[in-house]
Amino acid sequence: MKRLLKVLLARRMAATPIGAALLALGWLVNRRRRKNQPRPGPAPRPARSRRRSDRRLSHR
Repeated sequence: MKRLLKVLLARRMAATPIGAALLALGWLVNRRRRKNQPRPGPAPRPARSRRRSDRRLSHR
């Protein structure tokens, strides 16, 4: 529902020159903000499995 309201508001704002300029400005600000955020890397793998069944039995 929230997404639908955002789309409807954006369409309404894009119809006017001032609204289109504000949308473009907001888009640029959000793009820069996302670019500067550190991206989460892959989660570190545990050194050993907690379950016995998941451990590799290399000695057999």
